[in-house]
Amino acid sequence: MKNGVSRSQEIRERLSHPIVDADGHTAEFEPAFFDYLKAIAGASAVERFKASENGPFAYRWHKLSVDERHRQRAIRPHWWVHPTKNTLDRATSSLPKLQHRRLDEMGIDFAVIYPSMGLFALHLGDDELRRASCRAYNDLNSDIYREYSDRLTPVAIIPMHTPEEAIAELEHAVGKRGMKAIVMAAFVRRPIAAASAESRRYASWLDTLALDSEYDYDPVWAKCVELKVSPSFHSPSAGIGFRTSTSNFMYNHIGHFAASSEAICKSLFFGGVPRRFPALRFCFLEGGIAWACTLLNDLASHWEKHGVQALENVDPASLDHALLRELFAKYGEQYGEHRLNPESERSQLLWGSPENAGELDEWARCGLKRKDDLHALFAAPFYFGCEGDDRMTALAFDKRMNPLGCKLNAIYGSDIGHFDLPDMRDAAKEAYELVENGLINEEDFRDFVFVNPVKFLGALNDRFFKNTCVEHEADKVLVANRSHPTGARAPAFPRSGG
Repeated sequence: MKNGVSRSQEIRERLSHPIVDADGHTAEFEPAFFDYLKAIAGASAVERFKASENGPFAYRWHKLSVDERHRQRAIRPHWWVHPTKNTLDRATSSLPKLQHRRLDEMGIDFAVIYPSMGLFALHLGDDELRRASCRAYNDLNSDIYREYSDRLTPVAIIPMHTPEEAIAELEHAVGKRGMKAIVMAAFVRRPIAAASAESRRYASWLDTLALDSEYDYDPVWAKCVELKVSPSFHSPSAGIGFRTSTSNFMYNHIGHFAASSEAICKSLFFGGVPRRFPALRFCFLEGGIAWACTLLNDLASHWEKHGVQALENVDPASLDHALLRELFAKYGEQYGEHRLNPESERSQLLWGSPENAGELDEWARCGLKRKDDLHALFAAPFYFGCEGDDRMTALAFDKRMNPLGCKLNAIYGSDIGHFDLPDMRDAAKEAYELVENGLINEEDFRDFVFVNPVKFLGALNDRFFKNTCVEHEADKVLVANRSHPTGARAPAFPRSGG
């Protein structure tokens, strides 16, 4: 801090472009949220929300002994995730008027605000409580942020347990309340039908909405196009899979947003959603870019090595049986040629599992016909939220590391309001260290903190930034993007399967 001006503000004043924060956070003031929830669903809903096993308060875990936590596999929940040493910052994360007043200190021109408690509300198992909580959250934030819309906009939270509930909340929050940005649940935990009644509390599967889903979510994606909002995903996966420590929050937390992001991203890709809805853009928040670079490389290599055009390399029918018999006779010793007789027990690995040829093109639904299609089906529609202090963000801009010379759409998220950013005045400073440390150049930085966020938010709604402080600069980006879009247009394929 020099002469009352933060380092972030100094950096912003030198730049020739705005900084758009695509993932700031509010720490909801619970009494206000509970007032809205009570008005929608009654006082009992507030008590149920507080006591929810999968909610943000985790009263149940703290009441259990260490032995009970182990026996019940009660997952160590989040704790103390909001910075408190700086009281001004703590208040700022809950008060839109104060957020708005302090954006210049942070070096931020415009910010999209995501929930804290709301991320858990999306995954409540109680159908009535989940829907009421999402409605209460959206009504509260559309009210308290409206006055500050020139520099702040809150996301609407959209539950996804069924297409019907998603569409209903989209129509309410976006259609009636006028909210411009949304976040959706990235998965739904569903009971396994074959499990016994006693075990259903523990026996569940994770529905990632686009591949092998319980429902057809195409009507939801179509509603997004109609209402001109692009889906983002920001689902906690701590407490799922390997992230189930009963004692260590850090163990459960590290990588958990990346894990849920990869799951929904792969599901959308293989489920063919970008193919069927080429205008839609999808954003995966706070997981960084490293997982996405790995996924793109894996998709390219799996297509080359295990795509339908390469199956002859693994098809057991390609075996030369005469040569195989000769080699086993010469080198097989005690399990030699005689074990290759037709009446002998067959080796499953050698002879291959019985497969239906019509089910082997696992790329059919996504529409990948050649590796270059990854530009249109992955690099163009997908955006990836990265925090300012994440050095791995540089991978997004490294054409040497990404197949097809791709640059991936990394977008800046400050995470103000959470422990990841102890001092809000360091928001832009942390991000600009990527340039100062030689990891990216100034053009990459402009894409990261301005161009890519604008392209995502304005992809369907070219009036997204109307009457905001970045309206004119954003309009130039959107006009240029329409004239010279990044990546090829998504090819038009017929739908093939769910």
